[in-house]
Amino acid sequence: MPAHGTFGVVVTPPDAATLAGWNARTFTFDGVTHVSYRKGSGPGVVVIHEIPGITPTVMRFADDIVAAGFTVEMPLLVGEVGREPSGAYMAVSATKLCVSKEFTTLAVGRTSPVITWLRALGRRLHVDVGGPGIGAIGMCFSGGFALGMMLDDTMVAPVLSQPSLPFAFGSRRRSDLGLSPDDLNRVVQRAADGCQVLGLKYSQDRLVGSRFETLSDVLGEAFIAVEFPSRAKADHSVLTEQRRDAGVAAVVAFLSDKLQGRRA
Repeated sequence: MPAHGTFGVVVTPPDAATLAGWNARTFTFDGVTHVSYRKGSGPGVVVIHEIPGITPTVMRFADDIVAAGFTVEMPLLVGEVGREPSGAYMAVSATKLCVSKEFTTLAVGRTSPVITWLRALGRRLHVDVGGPGIGAIGMCFSGGFALGMMLDDTMVAPVLSQPSLPFAFGSRRRSDLGLSPDDLNRVVQRAADGCQVLGLKYSQDRLVGSRFETLSDVLGEAFIAVEFPSRAKADHSVLTEQRRDAGVAAVVAFLSDKLQGRRA
């Protein structure tokens, strides 16, 4: 099994206008295949979408990262590309998430299997574009996935935006980081060795639970928390649907510092 996975057939985008400039291919690792979209130049950053899929606002954010001087790899894990979110669409994607064996949505102290696939995608991206390492940005259900990608030394700029798995039902799930004990120990060691983690959330976002407190406890000063006051009960997606430009700027500054050696 290739350590970095393999890219396969070129995929015709469902909306060429929406995906202008993005190259779509299948990526396979350990028998698991998803379509992934790449665009840009410079150090690599994996952008992992939220529920329900790669929406127009997710694509806008990804294009912002490209414009900042990065090569973005954006896999499609559930849902569609370019489709606007709706209640029904979100429900369908959430159901697929819950029944898929790739994602751990309720169990505590477990690492979602999809993180293994994402790590391989990140390793392959780094092989292709080089640089000091790669970054990753997870959001909502994928918010904690960038943390799991820290198991690889190539991950030097992990960003967690409103991490929401496992779903925050009960105190244990509200504080759980979605990693096995061994994987969490590895992440803690990497943080102790100097790998910082950026987190973003709205202050009253119940889906995040108490994970920021857990992150502060286990990572100490290596965890950089950016919290915005909630303006409405629905505020959740800092970088997309309820976008805060200051949050996007914080992510770009973090990536630039870690991957381009530039401080904002």
